[in-house]
Amino acid sequence: MSAKQAVVIGASGGIGAALVEALRDEDIATRGFARSFAGADHIDLEDEASIAAAAASLSSAPDLVIVATGLLHASDRGPEKSIAHLDPAWLHRQFAVNAIGPALVAKHFLPLMPRAGRTVFAALSARVGSISDNRLGGWYGYRASKAALNQLVRTASVEEKRRNDRSIVVALHPGTVDTALSRPFQANVQAGRLFDAGRAAVQLLDVIDGLRVIDSGKLFDWEGKEVSP
Repeated sequence: MSAKQAVVIGASGGIGAALVEALRDEDIATRGFARSFAGADHIDLEDEASIAAAAASLSSAPDLVIVATGLLHASDRGPEKSIAHLDPAWLHRQFAVNAIGPALVAKHFLPLMPRAGRTVFAALSARVGSISDNRLGGWYGYRASKAALNQLVRTASVEEKRRNDRSIVVALHPGTVDTALSRPFQANVQAGRLFDAGRAAVQLLDVIDGLRVIDSGKLFDWEGKEVSP
């Protein structure tokens, strides 16, 4: 892993915590932020002031930032099975966490990253955010908010390239990982395609390590294969 200073947003979640552990195992100085953390390590993607404060608390410029957050269901809400289940408040929350929040992280953290040399800003997305790959329907809010995230990543990559021509801004699909986010939906996962968080983290870091500048703005899965928009 070529990174020297890393930041993980969502460091209390299954994948986020595993990413922090894997990065530190490689002796990469890593700062983790999460909504459940207190003090300077606190961040709430639905509160821009907390995002700005988290960015301001960094003592050195990160060359790797990973946003490992996502919202698919809540205690009283699940992904919509049909258009009849659309609820504006739930749609708003999914967009706030899955699209707007990561975009605000980019707003405050990208300017802190080095202006020269290889840098990577990665946000966890999902294959279901691919419009061309949508053949099953359903999951309106999650699909749409992840599609929005993919577009925001693409747009940020264009702007960041003007600031640092070796920057890489990407979205990553981690596959189905055994975390609280996916647990209610694991019954139909193919054998060998449900990953524990530790394995998922290593796979994602391997993908990040293999990214090239020409890959910026795209969505890649856990095998390093590009997912069509």
